[in-house]
Amino acid sequence: MKDNIFGQKLKLMRLEYGLSQRELGAKLGYCNQTVSFWETGQREPDLDALVKIAAFFDVSVDFLLGREV
Repeated sequence: MKDNIFGQKLKLMRLEYGLSQRELGAKLGYCNQTVSFWETGQREPDLDALVKIAAFFDVSVDFLLGREV
C-alpha cells in the first residue's frame, strides 16, 4: 500500500492498546510474523483480515487505509 499508511495506523493502534505483535496476532487469528509484515509494509492484509482488524479496533476499513480521518 502506498506509503504504508495501513501499517503505520495498525502499529499505532496496537501500541495504544498495549499489545505486542504476538498478542494482537493471537486475538485476530494470525501469527506475530504476519502482523510484523503488515506493519512494515512487506505484505498487505486481505479483505477478511482488514475487516477483522477494523472490527477489533472499532474503526472503519476506510480509516485503516487512510481514506478518512
